[in-house]
Amino acid sequence: MDNILLLEDLPQIRFWLKSLVLEVFPDATIAESARVHDAIGLVSVVNFDLALIDLGLPDGSGVDVVEALRQHQPQAQSVVVSIHDDDEHLFPALQAGAWGYILKEQPREFITEQLQRISHGEPPLSPSIARRVLAYFAAQAKPQADLMPHVNLTERERDVLLRVAKGFTLPEIAVQLHLSRHTIADYVKQIYRKLNVNSRAEAALEAQRLGLFSRSSGASSSYSGSATWRR
Repeated sequence: MDNILLLEDLPQIRFWLKSLVLEVFPDATIAESARVHDAIGLVSVVNFDLALIDLGLPDGSGVDVVEALRQHQPQAQSVVVSIHDDDEHLFPALQAGAWGYILKEQPREFITEQLQRISHGEPPLSPSIARRVLAYFAAQAKPQADLMPHVNLTERERDVLLRVAKGFTLPEIAVQLHLSRHTIADYVKQIYRKLNVNSRAEAALEAQRLGLFSRSSGASSSYSGSATWRR
């Protein structure tokens, strides 16, 4: 990660987050902003690899910055860092293009671990956020397979998608399927491209819509780990 945007209006929290970022990405250049307007201005002139975005800013919502990055810099990974864990904040951020969602109340060690996962292509999500996302998608999904558009996934891709949707990390999926982590990462990229999704949350919804959770016994029987979102 060469260029990182840090949007946070409280100086003490911004300093704290910056120290975490530099611990994980010591060579990164960090652009700091305390306002939505200024952050959107930075997006227009600087190419970012990663953006850590608070939602409640003095002049608006960080969701606007997430949308700006998706429109102008789709390669940038937007991660919300917020105190809010309710649906009213979570789902608009995900719909705008947020790739991850971390709660500020998490311990320092947890947040640094989540930031480290970004380099491996794993979206950072606090456990309570992941559970809320899966519960929401499970409630909203329609199980009738004949109403779903055809998606040309191979059997192996469906196996990988199911495990991604259930919250297994890439290394865990690699162990389950007896493949390398890099191979699993390639599968995930291919699946995301075929489904036209950009996040684990969207992939979970598509897995539910495709009826893959009916095969959950097969996904869990080959591995003794718990199918939860890991720290």
